Amino acid sequence: MSKIRALFAIILLCPLAGAVLAGDYADDRAEIMNLSNRYMVAVDAGDIETVMSTWAEDGVLEWIGGVERGAAEIREAMSNFGGARKVEIPEAATSRPRTRHQIINHVIDVDGDNAKTIAYWFAMTNNTPQKDVQIMYMGHYEDELVKLDGHWRFKHRKVYNESLENRAVFYPGLGEKDPRTR
Repeated sequence: MSKIRALFAIILLCPLAGAVLAGDYADDRAEIMNLSNRYMVAVDAGDIETVMSTWAEDGVLEWIGGVERGAAEIREAMSNFGGARKVEIPEAATSRPRTRHQIINHVIDVDGDNAKTIAYWFAMTNNTPQKDVQIMYMGHYEDELVKLDGHWRFKHRKVYNESLENRAVFYPGLGEKDPRTR
């Protein structure tokens, strides 16, 4: 009789265990997407403290500006980027042009307290002679994240700007193959 009860308990608990694991992944995914979004909004706002709160202390940023290693180098680089740049605005101004970064198409793979993500990004501006909105740049991120004290942080972020001269023929991190060999 006890074997039947044990089997019955296992049958009942297996779906529950799967739901708990799926819930953990869903929570991790939501937090990672929110981290990416919070980073983008903070970059545009020039909020360096929030930008830095998204990074591990020993994080590495590879981008068009070079390679920044550790929080101090990342802080210095990001303190003159995006909305953190000083802008001269006349005292009587009632508006100003802006750039807004967007992040989309997150692919997130979680493995315990580590995760890898790729996502596309683009930047729009209304700082044009015609006063319209235009896309300025596009690219993608390849990120490694780590969970520290229960929260996700960027450990290594590679920023590819596919609009500038450093764009590549293909990006293996996105699963692309060399189109010349097809």
